[in-house]
Amino acid sequence: MIIWGGAGWLIDLWLDLPRVGLLIGLIGGTAAGVYLTVKRLGA
Repeated sequence: MIIWGGAGWLIDLWLDLPRVGLLIGLIGGTAAGVYLTVKRLGA
């Protein structure tokens, strides 16, 4: 979450966007974390 949220925040700063990239990065990081946890635990 922190890595993808930070990447989204940096893209927002680079492209001078409102905090859309931060939100997308946080959601994407959360989804990736949940997916990898479920995959590792085999549920």
